[in-house]
Amino acid sequence: MSSRFIRTLQVSRTFTPSRTSFARSRIPQFNNAMLMMRRGFAQQPNATEKPPKPSASTPLRRAAAASAPIRSNPTPTRSVIQPISTLATAERYFLPRLQSRLPPHSQNLHDSLWVPKWGPQGKEGEIFIFGNGSFVCWGLEEEEARRFSDEVLKSSGAELSKLKEPETEDLEFVTDPSQKTRLQGDLIILGQTPPPESDNALPSELPDSVYPQETLLARYAFSQALARSTALSSLEVSLEEYLSSMALLPDSLAKTGEPGLDRVSLVKKLGELLKFRQGLNLNRENFSDTPDFYWAEPELESYFKSLSTALEMRTRTTSLNDKITYAAEMQSVLRQLLTETSAHRMELIIIILIAVEVVICLIRDGPELWDMAFGTESKEEKKTESH
Repeated sequence: MSSRFIRTLQVSRTFTPSRTSFARSRIPQFNNAMLMMRRGFAQQPNATEKPPKPSASTPLRRAAAASAPIRSNPTPTRSVIQPISTLATAERYFLPRLQSRLPPHSQNLHDSLWVPKWGPQGKEGEIFIFGNGSFVCWGLEEEEARRFSDEVLKSSGAELSKLKEPETEDLEFVTDPSQKTRLQGDLIILGQTPPPESDNALPSELPDSVYPQETLLARYAFSQALARSTALSSLEVSLEEYLSSMALLPDSLAKTGEPGLDRVSLVKKLGELLKFRQGLNLNRENFSDTPDFYWAEPELESYFKSLSTALEMRTRTTSLNDKITYAAEMQSVLRQLLTETSAHRMELIIIILIAVEVVICLIRDGPELWDMAFGTESKEEKKTESH
């Protein structure tokens, strides 16, 4: 991921940071230890297993200080801090194909498939699966989320354009009936939630769930924002790889005067670029618009927007569009150079063909033309000499 998304907050020393934020804080000792570990792994010739990709450190880590009072001051009504794990494994999910593979009590919930209970006995969590290729697990660690992906998603065939490597993000939450539901720093608090405005916001019959039904739509709103962020992260990673593959072209152009790509390769690169822009702006669930469901639910919309704003969705989308625009301009210049080169070659070919045609005409019709031009005059001179 780009460096902007892995920036973390060095939290104030007046409180004890959470396990997750501490693990990603950029203190020198931690960086040195990680560097030594990586070097150690690189020096082991028999190490064949690829280390797992670390979870994305969301921009929320910079707001960790706001959640410090809750983390450091437990109350009788507040639950323990629990994880939220998000994985993006494909560009899209075909949800109708996936529904038959889920537990029987699963059901549609607006733009998602909701699994009220999943996981080992006594450690169940719930899962929201979205069509943008991401799913959000409440109360499940990343290991359980990956197990769900392996056991359910891969076997269902619902993953369209599967990612090379899953993109992950994590967050944390607590339940506290004495508090209002909100996002505080990098912690979600599930508590008092107003009832929905519309009658059809919730299904008529709700199965038993791990968490209170009163906060179901709040969890859905937070999940949708988090799923969008993870799907956007996968686009960011793919675009970075694409830009890296194009990074040497300006150098090649400066040193050799040639683009370094043939026409077919350049057209393929342009197709990849258009695919990025389509995934960013033109899909049914893009990253800029607020879903229609929240128009009639202002409280749920505030949950969705608060997390989207904290995750810098609009800024990241604008940054991606700017990078795509730059790449498109660069490809436009390369395509113009290839067109000029092709036109120059065509001019040379036409000149050569004309020259060849002239030579053929001279060989074929040369004697006749010579006779027409000089043969009559020669005959008249011979007659004059004979008289």
